[in-house]
Amino acid sequence: MFKGKVVWITGASSGIGESLVYAFARQGAKLVLSARRVEELQRVRATANLPADDCLILPLDVSDTESVATLSKQVYDRFGKIDILINNAGVSHWTKVKDLSLEVIHKIFNVNFFGGIALTKAVLPQMLASKRGHMVVISSVLGKMVVQKQAAYNASKHALQGFYDTLRLEVAQDGVGVLLVCPGFVRTNVAKNSLNKDGVAINQDNDKIAKGLDPDDVAEKILEAIEKNKDEIIIAGRPERTGILLKRLFPSLFARMMRKRKLL
Repeated sequence: MFKGKVVWITGASSGIGESLVYAFARQGAKLVLSARRVEELQRVRATANLPADDCLILPLDVSDTESVATLSKQVYDRFGKIDILINNAGVSHWTKVKDLSLEVIHKIFNVNFFGGIALTKAVLPQMLASKRGHMVVISSVLGKMVVQKQAAYNASKHALQGFYDTLRLEVAQDGVGVLLVCPGFVRTNVAKNSLNKDGVAINQDNDKIAKGLDPDDVAEKILEAIEKNKDEIIIAGRPERTGILLKRLFPSLFARMMRKRKLL
C-alpha cells in the first residue's frame, strides 16, 4: 500500500517518529523527515538507508506555525503531493498546576496542538482536491484519562481528540482518512524531555516508560491501522486500558485511584 506514497513525519528524529521512518522505508515510501535537530534527521535517514531521491530532510519547529506554509510548499515542489501526514511531534511536562506558568502551558499547546493543526490546515486542501490522503495524529491515552502533574499535556491531548474527531466527520465523504493513535507507555525519551515549571527538561528517567512498548512494534501497528483505514487505535498495556475503561464507566472510582498514584 505504501510503495511510492509521500509520507511527512514530524518528530522524526527519535521515538515513535523514528520507528515510523524505518517502517515506511521498508515499504518503499518517499519520506519527508521533520524535527528540530538536523543531524539526528540525517542519522535516521542513513540508518533507514533512504535514497536521496526518496527523502527530504525538512527541519521544522512545529511551534513556529508561520513557517508551515513555506515548508509545505517545499514538499509539494519536491514530490508533487503528500499522501500521509503524521503529526507526531510532542512535548510533556512534570509540574503541578499551582506551579505551572502560562508560558509553559503555551509551549505545550504550541507544540502538541497548534503546530499539528497548522500542518493539517496546510495539507488538507490538496488532499480534499485529490479526494485521497490520510491524517495521522499521535495523541495519547492521556487524551482519554488524566494523571497528576501533566495538566497541560493532558489537556492538549484531549484537544486533539476533539479537533480530529470533528475533522473526520467533516471529510468522511471526501476520501481523506483521519487516524488518532493513543499510545500508552512506550520506550521513548518523552519523560526525560518533560519540562519542569521553568520550561527546562527534567532529564529524569521513568521506570514505567523504560519498561514500555517497543516503538518499532507501535510503528507497525500504526501502519496496519492506516492500511485498514481505522478511525482510532489504542496501543497500550493492561493498566492504561483499564484506566480508560474505569474513567469512562466509573469516573469517581477512577479519580480516587489516581489521587494516590505516582508515575515518577
